Amino acid sequence: MGKTADLTAVQKAIIDTLKREGKTQKEISERIGCSQSAVSRHLSGKSVGRKKCGKKRCTTRRGDRTLRKIVEKDRFQTLGDLRKQWTESGVETSRATVHRRVLLNQKQRQKRLTWATEKQHWTVAQWSKVLFSDESKFCMSFGNQGARVWRKTGEKEMPKCLKSSVKYPQSVMVWGAMSAAGVGPLCFIKGRVNAASYQEILEHFMLPSAEKLYGDEDFVFQHDLAPAHSAKTTGKWFTDHGITVLNWPANSPDLNPIENLWDIVKRKLRDARPNTLDELKAAIEASWASITPQQSVIRKKLV
Repeated sequence: MGKTADLTAVQKAIIDTLKREGKTQKEISERIGCSQSAVSRHLSGKSVGRKKCGKKRCTTRRGDRTLRKIVEKDRFQTLGDLRKQWTESGVETSRATVHRRVLLNQKQRQKRLTWATEKQHWTVAQWSKVLFSDESKFCMSFGNQGARVWRKTGEKEMPKCLKSSVKYPQSVMVWGAMSAAGVGPLCFIKGRVNAASYQEILEHFMLPSAEKLYGDEDFVFQHDLAPAHSAKTTGKWFTDHGITVLNWPANSPDLNPIENLWDIVKRKLRDARPNTLDELKAAIEASWASITPQQSVIRKKLV
């Protein structure tokens, strides 16, 4: 049985709800799996939580301001370069922390933390039921996949955020799905993806992926919050097909394990060196098909 200090915010909310419904303290304690004394102390307002546990915040507000200044000097620096300069300024931290500090605002960080807290006790069996999906762009110029820029909304046209490049490099956009059981068929996307075209992808590629990996068993589908994904008509499509969609925090591609598989495919393509788009597509499909279930279950840090 858990002590009062171990009660989570969710448990406390449930206690308050059940009390309003007229449940006894004994019934409430049995319902949520804690001691009756913990319920009593919470209801009487005498409960005192423990000191905050968990990992201490590894950077200060001053350190975060230093990082923003480093980013503003050159918006095209890699994550490794940013981390190196931040370390030289006296802030020892990881690449993941740099990513969170640069790309996420406080509200988004809180949503990621809430999401991770809700999922932290999920079992292997529960995660195995998730069908992860994503789109990725593959270019012919493997020596340089294109510079990335660190910018906020509204800074798209700032001179500091612009850089000359090849105007139309040959490339393909690919949609794929994976689970702990392996990978599904790929979809090579032509043109922009809107709600209608995305639903076609779901119909002709996601459903076959689910059939291949889960058969008649239930599964939970994951995708990010792209406009085509979060459109009302797309939500209706999932409802009509009886498919549960995993809630997902914004700006969080690093939480999706399929990113590991895209990286595996792109590293293999650097060795294949295709010369035409047809060769590129064939190489992508071959690399994707060679991925094993063991490679599909790489664990990732959630927050």
